[in-house]
Amino acid sequence: MIELLKDNTDLEIDNIVSFMEDHNLGVSRADIPDVYRFSNGYSNLTYLFKFPASEFVLRMPPKGAVKRGHDMGREFKVLSGLNRGFHKAPKVYAFTEDRAITGYPFYIMEKVDGVILTYREAEKRKIPPGEFKTIADTWLETMIELHNLDYASVGLDNLGKPEGYVRRQVTNWSKQYLAAATMDLPDAAFVMHWMDQNQPDQYMHSLIHNDFKYDNVVFDDGDWTRIKAILDWEMCTLGDPLMDLGTSLGYWTMAADGPMLAQGLPSPTIFEGNPGRSEVVEKYAQKSGHPIKNLVFYYVYGLFKIAVIAQQIFYRYHKGLTKNKKFANLDQSCAFLCLMAKQAIQKNRIDHLF
Repeated sequence: MIELLKDNTDLEIDNIVSFMEDHNLGVSRADIPDVYRFSNGYSNLTYLFKFPASEFVLRMPPKGAVKRGHDMGREFKVLSGLNRGFHKAPKVYAFTEDRAITGYPFYIMEKVDGVILTYREAEKRKIPPGEFKTIADTWLETMIELHNLDYASVGLDNLGKPEGYVRRQVTNWSKQYLAAATMDLPDAAFVMHWMDQNQPDQYMHSLIHNDFKYDNVVFDDGDWTRIKAILDWEMCTLGDPLMDLGTSLGYWTMAADGPMLAQGLPSPTIFEGNPGRSEVVEKYAQKSGHPIKNLVFYYVYGLFKIAVIAQQIFYRYHKGLTKNKKFANLDQSCAFLCLMAKQAIQKNRIDHLF
């Protein structure tokens, strides 16, 4: 969703336009853009600056956010590297940490036209079941393309430390959950202990997106076989590609998961024609040529990671750092995701958990 900003209270628009002029983006201080906010996401803030002859996107962290997970400089670095050798990354133009401009670090990137397939967009388009097979195949092939990228060739070999990545992630997400907890949740404690005891110690290394889902890619309008860009690179790093897949599976909501998840984590994957989670895994293994072991661990990790993100956002709402009502029930989403993770562990599968 996108909404027009009616005043200048949320953003120092004049300062930002001056910044764009100083960085030779073809605009001047005399230009008065229409500014829109993309309201679909729950994390970093994304704005569209629409001038008479050009459009730009601005990314900045939300109010009250800690730098970890909202590091605009790091995201700009990732995209700058990908611009040298991965054509499905949006072009970036300028970055600043000067908080005098608008209060937060931000960067400017290109506007990519196409279809962002949110739940509402899929519902509005009334996509036939047969087309979802093509959509899923294109989406999965793009993930594998990213995992196969030679990250050293684009200067991103120092982006992270793939050795020990899995253990660090299990430890860090557990710590982040405990720091943001607002109620006692035994299922979360169960899942954290299980992941600590059942994580793989050997795995492949690749560049991973860490938030790869339908509404973070831009499809070519009218051609489901082509993805024009991948969005939201804030959590990109070097690590186990199956952790990337596990996070995607966590977002892969199916009708059989029940109404609680469908309402709390709406996804176009719920519509008829999408493959089930196990089928996605089988296709990934087939298309990538890599067998997948420890499947339940990767799915449980994905669910728990999304649960922690939901809880962190709820924590900011709970503390009054944001008043957006769509965050008011994210603690319940966290609880249900932890329950799903526990069910996956106990039933040793990733589908039909209830």
